[in-house]
Amino acid sequence: MRQLESGFSQLIEKFIAYRKASGSWNEPCYGLNIRLFDNFCADNYEAGLPLSQEMVDTWCAKRDTESNSSNDARTRIIRAFIDYLRQRGLTDVCPAGKYKPEPLTYIPYAFEEDELGRFFDACDSISPYLKGRLSQIRKYTVPVFFRLLYSTGMRTTEARLLRRDDVDLTNGVIDIQKSKGYDQHYVVMHDTMRDLMARYDKAISKLQPSREYFFQSVKGSNYCREWLQDNFRVLWKAANGSSSSHPVPYDLRHHYAITNINSWTDGAFEFNDKLQYLSKSMGHRHIESTRYYYAIVPRLADMLLEKTEAGFNAIVPEVYYGEE
Repeated sequence: MRQLESGFSQLIEKFIAYRKASGSWNEPCYGLNIRLFDNFCADNYEAGLPLSQEMVDTWCAKRDTESNSSNDARTRIIRAFIDYLRQRGLTDVCPAGKYKPEPLTYIPYAFEEDELGRFFDACDSISPYLKGRLSQIRKYTVPVFFRLLYSTGMRTTEARLLRRDDVDLTNGVIDIQKSKGYDQHYVVMHDTMRDLMARYDKAISKLQPSREYFFQSVKGSNYCREWLQDNFRVLWKAANGSSSSHPVPYDLRHHYAITNINSWTDGAFEFNDKLQYLSKSMGHRHIESTRYYYAIVPRLADMLLEKTEAGFNAIVPEVYYGEE
């Protein structure tokens, strides 16, 4: 990747330093996109020109190959950069408008319990290759990592970026400081998960003393998205074979939400309170994001009918449409 070359490259460097200091910088995504923007401006405008509205509007315009969501992902850091400059009186340029996201069409995979059982058996059956350090770390890490996703509903990125200091193994509380939108929130682990995390921490510390990340690669960094996807795909195929359905690791988060909602049908008056707790635990900024799961909870309408029909009929007499 080229160095920063635009007429406002020093402002970009200050912005990056500010975001890193505040713990809200994602180099693979934000770093790439803001450098591409800088290089675009350097290549297409006279050297030394300050940031202009034309530069921003041209770069942020939706491309033929983009969806609204992918355009937002590419230009989000540019809008944040401009907001940073405007708050400090360093520019009059306005951020480009944001396109309305397309309706979600993805349907999360509906796990069967026996599928999950076979998957975690496959995780537990990983054999180190010639007792090498790398394969030993994988054997310890993979079963715990995926069980954490399954039992807490954490985002995959949150688990990958989780630092050791953010995990309170005494009280079983995880402090999630780097999340979607960088909204800090807390997750309380089940006692069995806390105990598993504690055993993992003790065992992995023998191989990786003084590690920074709770799940740390052999290179000393957090695991990348590809590591997560590759391990999930290989183990899922080993456990459940090839099929037309291909779940992804993020589906474990959906499964957590759906399983919780399914368990609330006996406590109708506590439903809203439990929904609030679930929303906070999952790190949703707005409760509407949690309500999305209503639409994908299997048999929710049937279960509500089963639980409430008798009481409703006792209160409201049955009326036939043919009666006058």
